[in-house]
Amino acid sequence: MAPKVSDSVEQLRAAGNQNFRNGQYGEASALYERALRLLQARGSADPEEESVLYSNRAACYLKDGNCTDCIKDCTSALALVPFSIKPLLRRASAYEALEKYTLAYVDYKTVLQIDNSVASALEGINRITRALMDSLGPEWRLKLPPIPVVPVSAQKRWNSLPSENHKETPKNKSKETTKSRVPSAGDVERAKVLKEEGNELVKKGNHKKAIEKYSESLLFSSLESATYSNRALCHLVLKQYKEAVKDCTEALRLDGKNVKAFYRRAQAYKALKDYKSSLADISSLLQIEPRNGPAQKLRQEVNQNMN
Repeated sequence: MAPKVSDSVEQLRAAGNQNFRNGQYGEASALYERALRLLQARGSADPEEESVLYSNRAACYLKDGNCTDCIKDCTSALALVPFSIKPLLRRASAYEALEKYTLAYVDYKTVLQIDNSVASALEGINRITRALMDSLGPEWRLKLPPIPVVPVSAQKRWNSLPSENHKETPKNKSKETTKSRVPSAGDVERAKVLKEEGNELVKKGNHKKAIEKYSESLLFSSLESATYSNRALCHLVLKQYKEAVKDCTEALRLDGKNVKAFYRRAQAYKALKDYKSSLADISSLLQIEPRNGPAQKLRQEVNQNMN
């Protein structure tokens, strides 16, 4: 016989968590249900605790393949605490399992607005984008529901949470999750189309949207140096200099003679007042193209800043 669990919300939730870790999802769900009823019977408003209990029960439903109830509980959790990452991820997984791809895409995209390093959301976007392209064709974006804009307060709330809340979202994983595999011919073609869409957006001056296109392209194939250097240009325009340096570095890892990557990284280093690194990149560029006028001009500017 299982030991009796004391009737406090905290103890019921802790017991539910232990059962979940042991793979006893039905028992865990029942404990979360008891905790919810007890919390609601108290009549005291504790939306965060109630939201966690709904989200935890949703995880049990998801493990048991009960996607419909998982979606209901995640929606209840989000109504109490909007833009919580765990219920968004769990609802996205349930939508994906039910092949409701447009709704899954919206939830994964919402998560990435809160934290763009969430590996499971990046992988989900990759899968869903393929499914939507296959099922709805090249105009699939026009058929998406509206994607909510995440307020800065929600992003700050997530970033301020203790590190254990981020366990499902490792930041040390690469944002482009396809790096570990060789892309298929279809993936390469899709990546090319998305990169061209990004290029068109750059021509129109819409650099923020262009970054999204280049990022989607890299989900299909992360082997194209020009895609990174093009995204770096957008980061430069938006004054996101550290991101520009990262993208140029990746571009140069793929193609050590990418002149644009050297030039843009030199520009970013200059903006960051890292003049030594800027001059090193300009020197590397001029070894490839000794008569490159913009690079010569940039070298003069950097030297003036150093004096």
